[in-house]
Amino acid sequence: MTNQLLQKLVEMRGIETHYVDAWGNPATISEASQAKLLQALGYEIGNESVIAEQLETEIASVWSKPLDPVSVLRTSEQLSFRLRLSLPQVNDEYNITITEETGQTHTFKVIAVDEDLLNVGEVDELEFHEYIIPIPVELSLGYHQLTLDLNGAEIASMRLIIAPPACYQPGVVENGSKQWGLSVQLYCLRSEANWGIGDFTDLTTLVTEAGAQGAGFIGLNPIHALYPSNPEACSPYGPSSRRWLNILYLDVTAIPCFDCESVQAIVNSNEFQARLQQAKQAEYVDYSAVTSLKMAALTPLFDNYYTAYLSKNTRQNREFKAFIREGGESLQMLATYDVMQEYLLESGKEAWGWPVFPREWQDFHHQAVAKFARQHKQRIMFYMFLQWQAALQLEKANQAAINAGMAIGIYRDLAVGVSEGSAEIWGNKDLYCTAASVGAPPDVLGPLGQNWGLPPMEPAVLFEQAYQPIIDLFDSNMQSSGALRIDHVMGLLRLWWVNKGDHARDGGYVYYPIEDLLGILALESHRHEAMVIGEDLGTVPEEIRQTLADNGVFSYRVFFFEKAKDGGFFSPSHYPVQSMATLTTHDMPTLIGYWHCLDLELGKALKLYTDDAVLQTLYDSRHKDKQAILDSLHGHGHADNSIGHHVDEVGMTRNLNHALQTHMSYGSSTLLSLQLEDWLEMDKPVNVPGTFMEYPNWRRKLSRNLSDIFADPDVQALAAKIEQGRRTASR
Repeated sequence: MTNQLLQKLVEMRGIETHYVDAWGNPATISEASQAKLLQALGYEIGNESVIAEQLETEIASVWSKPLDPVSVLRTSEQLSFRLRLSLPQVNDEYNITITEETGQTHTFKVIAVDEDLLNVGEVDELEFHEYIIPIPVELSLGYHQLTLDLNGAEIASMRLIIAPPACYQPGVVENGSKQWGLSVQLYCLRSEANWGIGDFTDLTTLVTEAGAQGAGFIGLNPIHALYPSNPEACSPYGPSSRRWLNILYLDVTAIPCFDCESVQAIVNSNEFQARLQQAKQAEYVDYSAVTSLKMAALTPLFDNYYTAYLSKNTRQNREFKAFIREGGESLQMLATYDVMQEYLLESGKEAWGWPVFPREWQDFHHQAVAKFARQHKQRIMFYMFLQWQAALQLEKANQAAINAGMAIGIYRDLAVGVSEGSAEIWGNKDLYCTAASVGAPPDVLGPLGQNWGLPPMEPAVLFEQAYQPIIDLFDSNMQSSGALRIDHVMGLLRLWWVNKGDHARDGGYVYYPIEDLLGILALESHRHEAMVIGEDLGTVPEEIRQTLADNGVFSYRVFFFEKAKDGGFFSPSHYPVQSMATLTTHDMPTLIGYWHCLDLELGKALKLYTDDAVLQTLYDSRHKDKQAILDSLHGHGHADNSIGHHVDEVGMTRNLNHALQTHMSYGSSTLLSLQLEDWLEMDKPVNVPGTFMEYPNWRRKLSRNLSDIFADPDVQALAAKIEQGRRTASR
């Protein structure tokens, strides 16, 4: 009996029991893992009567509400909503009012019993009926409100989201033009002017220079807000907030008041200049040094700016206040978190995240936090000011991309989650399940499974919050961009939850309302005129790829993973048109690293393989793959006579490097993304999955300054070849 009750809860909460693994084999989620996931969701599972009571509560909570918190509808379907009433209420006449976000209203009357009956339920021996109620009016795209009232008294209300059938695509893409671009980790850019880390001014230079070579876009790593007071927590995929920006990307010298005397006195001091030169010349980004340098200048800069503009009725003050109003509680929360963490660390206390804050500070909505915010109002304003300036500088780069004639421009990257101690969780603890973390089951990239340490959103709470958190994420990450890449896009369908303390392989899938989330994604995509790319690698149900394609989401195809059963590589000309193709990713070796097996050498040094036999298998597989690559290049006429036919005779040369990239340019994918590292023939990877402190992940810079890269005749020649390939593929 207990097992049957648990299975009902498992089904109700969207916990998967069976799935197909990355090798195409059926796999089962153990009952023990299912039970642990229920516990992570807050259920007591040790007592049968308690389980039954919880199940009854779940059922009652659904039937007792006449309306859902939110309904997402497409313009391509008949508009309707669900209405639940007790049996005595079904003959009453109700008034329905729909208020569009523009303020326009529509009203009509409903008698539920006259409409189609969908379900029947029972709560406390009272029968409930659920009906499908058609909406007899046309509604515009957007976020609207529907209210239900009886005899002038409001009974219930819901958010009504009207979305387009699919995501936005630019006209040039719809017309069949094949675009190419460069993907880059923004922090890795070198320039004569930056302070040891790539910044938004560097991005402006990059889009201008790349656009002049014919590039249609620049793809960025996530530029989410990290931790100013804990700069060594530098992974862009483990941010503090995905709604806001990493303030280390600010070009301090481009902010008004940088030239003020007090700022210049600091910046021009011998001690500051010595530290600055050291940070600029370092092979890897020294996040602590860069943060110290920028904060030393930004603090007096803000003081001067405040006096000059924010303490008076100026245009700048009005614009800043408008930014704060638009940012709302989310901006206030992040700034408060950053000041609180800064305060605690300066006091010599542990403060890696909110779980170790003083108890009364562990929830943003506690009155003690409000008191702290009042006491530190000016410093909180400082951090909000930095977010404002970051948004302005990013928009300047976006305008530069448009001016450079880029068809798409900047494409941003949305991380799958935030770290456990993040401000995003601190501000909405009900939404996140901190007893679990997101990861992946065993697959080709991670044979032992992966645990990313990112607490997942709880689907039921997301629904109760009318999807506002996900709306905010899509909206904010499409700002100042022409495209959005969604990391681990499978998270819109399901996420692999790993109970805290368990091995990644012992997790299980929890499902999300994919149709609703895709509808919101499509709506925001059209609002921002931003196309969407979904990173669909790993364990991917085939049917979901079709669902994503139908919703206008571009697939993500990595050359080294596109292999036929006989071991050969599919020609890029056979990739889906609605996709972005690439040779490598930030989690993979560069072309030189791949060809010379430097990643396998590094993996051995870092003890990532269980034994030498596993490593030898990887070497043997790599040898076969390289031969298959040479066969493919020669077979398609993309390798000249300088490139041999036999793998034992061929090292990675500039010609081979360029041949691989040119080969991709003739492919059928609408988008082609190439790594700037491979243009520079670099050998070290950006990130080594499965490592933390063992390798300097997310720190390695480019080997050359931006001003040198695009002045190089070889780089210009490569860009011309790629441009020619794309034009040919467009015909």
